[in-house]
Amino acid sequence: MATVLAFDVYGTLIDTHGVVTELEERLAASGKGELAAEFSRRWRDKQLEYSFRRGLMGAYVAFSQCTREALEFTDRALQTRLADVDKDHLMATYARLPAFPEAAAALSRLSAAGVRCVAFSNGTGEAVTGLLDQAGLLEHFETVISVDEVKRFKPDPAVYAHLRNRLEVSPGDTWLISSNPFDVIGARHAGLHAAWVRRSLDAPFDPWAIEPDMTVADLDALAERLG
Repeated sequence: MATVLAFDVYGTLIDTHGVVTELEERLAASGKGELAAEFSRRWRDKQLEYSFRRGLMGAYVAFSQCTREALEFTDRALQTRLADVDKDHLMATYARLPAFPEAAAALSRLSAAGVRCVAFSNGTGEAVTGLLDQAGLLEHFETVISVDEVKRFKPDPAVYAHLRNRLEVSPGDTWLISSNPFDVIGARHAGLHAAWVRRSLDAPFDPWAIEPDMTVADLDALAERLG
């Protein structure tokens, strides 16, 4: 059994596309409500791209700034011409995104089995704590560990080393749980175990010859395997 399960937050516990409804409402004013799903996808992709680029440049900023800059880019790329008040509202929505439906019960099951669970995120400690609290998940975690503490972004090896140092555990006793292949590969490269939460059957895994130790469809399946 895993000693510690370190859960990625955005996309694994929290549904980043939970912003689509708000986007539909905000974009409807310009007659572009049908672009909401595409906007959400591009926004998320650009958010991650900006964190990767800043990591390579050594130009760290809080993840929320990457999120805001990605929002601005997507607005320009899709020519949706959102007002500043709409952008502010969407950023506020990002702070109260919903948990995936099975998350709370799966985490409760793991906790009941005596599994140590921590949240491990690109977001700042304050932002992630608030997000998990409003989503009803915070009580299931021993602590929140943020890359902000080392001013790097996943998948930099330094963030996985920081995770282990904070928890005082060996790589072999630490599991990264993530729906993001880049995060899974980063953790495996750093010597950790990793489980990929493959929420869509259409989702491919990067062909890097680095595979997850385990692949599950959702957090219920994870709890079944590790709980």
